[in-house]
Amino acid sequence: MVENGLIENFKFSKFQITIKAKDTLALPRYKGSTFRGGFGNSFKKVVCINRGNICDECMLKEKCVYAYIFETPVPENSDIMRKYRYCPHPFIIEPPKNTKTAFKSGEELAFGLVLIGKAIDYLPYFIYTFEELGKIGIGKGRGKYELVKVTSRGSGTESEGNSIYSGDKKVLKSNFKTLTLDDIQSPANSAGISLNFTTPTRIVYDTQLTLDLEFHILIRALLRRISLLSYFHCGTDISDLDFKGIIEKSKNIETSNSSLKWYDWERYSARQDTRMKLGGFKGEVTFEGEMKDFMPFILLGEQAHVGKGTSFGLGEYEIT
Repeated sequence: MVENGLIENFKFSKFQITIKAKDTLALPRYKGSTFRGGFGNSFKKVVCINRGNICDECMLKEKCVYAYIFETPVPENSDIMRKYRYCPHPFIIEPPKNTKTAFKSGEELAFGLVLIGKAIDYLPYFIYTFEELGKIGIGKGRGKYELVKVTSRGSGTESEGNSIYSGDKKVLKSNFKTLTLDDIQSPANSAGISLNFTTPTRIVYDTQLTLDLEFHILIRALLRRISLLSYFHCGTDISDLDFKGIIEKSKNIETSNSSLKWYDWERYSARQDTRMKLGGFKGEVTFEGEMKDFMPFILLGEQAHVGKGTSFGLGEYEIT
């Protein structure tokens, strides 16, 4: 049995950022790469004082806001992932769900931002960076925009809450909530669950990207993501959980229906000077079996996404 207390320190906050086009914005159908890529470049210009060096060679990397947020190095004294250069990013940019590709001057669009653990303290950096990005421009032709407002969001599907920042007044309020597992409402039915994956989801199992999503594969990915985010960004080591036992039990859950289909998309990486294919599955899948022990991870995964490329908004699902 999973005790919620073991992951009660997993904290996150959710926001909606509304922008208004000043020029015509020419954006791709999936806008996650545009916003995340533009954010990274703008963030470095805002906070980096040693732009000539890459983060690995910079003596300030252990204390640098950019390195923590965007490069997210594994600390030297870490008990886990010491063979890896980077740990999971503590932020998620959730792009607009519409596939519209052209926004005329004066049109508004909104996207989500999720900050996890210590990254919540850096919300002012995110807001300022997105304002600066609007002056630089995004998408094909570098169309410029202005940041209209930032609102807080709850853990559910509601799009707006308290207004915490106005592009006109330039004052950031602190009237937003830091959320935990206790703030997420669990579905009443514990004998089965349906998940709708709304953005391309890239889950690797046995060295391969998976399309036929078995429940134990999903649980493995959620355990990994939640445990790493907890350790590196929320200051909590949840390795005392019986991961092996949870995974073994998850193999008893069956797939009763699946409409998952592969969705291909590409992004250009300026750092690697190459185009990258980042396809993943989308659609709905239904699992049957006793869900009680798995719900804490499924609920947190609905907020924190799952799989690879989450900072681009990949791996988003809804409990339907």
